[in-house]
Amino acid sequence: MELSAYVDGSGGDNAGYGYFIKETGESFYEKKPGITNNQAEYLGIISVLEKFAQSNDVITIYSDSKNTVSQLNHEFAINSEPLRELARKAWSLMGKIPNLKIVWIPRAQNLAGKMLGS
Repeated sequence: MELSAYVDGSGGDNAGYGYFIKETGESFYEKKPGITNNQAEYLGIISVLEKFAQSNDVITIYSDSKNTVSQLNHEFAINSEPLRELARKAWSLMGKIPNLKIVWIPRAQNLAGKMLGS
């Protein structure tokens, strides 16, 4: 099965992250006050990776955070230790999903952003 997971996160006082699975309509959202935008984006991706660890489905994760996508795809360096820790967690989970892509999309195309009301 091919699945499209859209993730989004926001930092600050009303911070949180979540995802929306286009094919099943399943969604998840968790409030997490006090995190940064980048941490929220990572946590959104990690929540999808945890859900599909050990899955043989073809999974594409879509995020409108060019920074996060580029860091996870080893295109950008990670200069923040808290983000490096999140990236290490993501990479270890990514290794368990053989058919995985993480792709940047423009904000206007992010279905999770619409769902999460951001």
